[in-house]
Amino acid sequence: MPEGDTVYRTAARLHGVLAGDVLTSTDFRVPRFATADLSGRTVTEVVSRGKHLLTRMTGDLTLHSHLRMEGAWRVYAPGERWRGGPGFQIRVVLSTERVHAVGYRLPIVELIRTSAEPGVVGHLGPDLLGADWDPAEAVRRLLATPGRELGAALLDQRNLAGIGTVYLAEVCFLAGESPYTPVERVANLEQLVVRAHTLMARNAQTGQQVTTGDPRPGRQHWVYGRAPRPCRRCGTPVRVGEIGRAPQERVAFWCPTCQPSR
Repeated sequence: MPEGDTVYRTAARLHGVLAGDVLTSTDFRVPRFATADLSGRTVTEVVSRGKHLLTRMTGDLTLHSHLRMEGAWRVYAPGERWRGGPGFQIRVVLSTERVHAVGYRLPIVELIRTSAEPGVVGHLGPDLLGADWDPAEAVRRLLATPGRELGAALLDQRNLAGIGTVYLAEVCFLAGESPYTPVERVANLEQLVVRAHTLMARNAQTGQQVTTGDPRPGRQHWVYGRAPRPCRRCGTPVRVGEIGRAPQERVAFWCPTCQPSR
């Protein structure tokens, strides 16, 4: 699943090519909005909220989309070949005189009133890449369920918005905490969430998800995706397991030596 920094960059890319321009045509390939026609509306801005994308237009209208596991937005110049996937995977096309913005494999595509956005994103916690970022509030929300596993609590977007399995694995490793440690037993929870913000903000600018400081292929991460290879720090085989409860369980990577359970 794309992390918050990926969604943030997607929003920035779409904003750069759509904001201020008039839509010349739109094509919604989802049954609920198949007849929607937004041509003539001006795109005012595209923003991210956690892992949600909000494309705002004149007339109090917002296109709300979510990438989930495999969704993506691609931008093409007029006449350019579309390479984001086969046509049946396209869910929406926004066209201006300059570009075609094409959404592939989007599990959520809906039109809502801009004034009604709190109904779809108002439940989210502080956004790691947003103006509302507040580490103290994130910590308060995490501690509201003190016995919950740290990994599951970090993935819960109601606590803080933007963390996926990559940053879950990496910030837990850097903090020396097992993803299965109860939140109440984490030694320095605020330092952990501040580090998550620092890493994500840095990577949002570079376009790479590097947590080790080494951008070379295969060296970007400490433990994510590395099971059962040796831990970079101590040599213990990295483990992988499920975190959370069905049907929303996800994978967690950790080093049992560097990240002992508490």
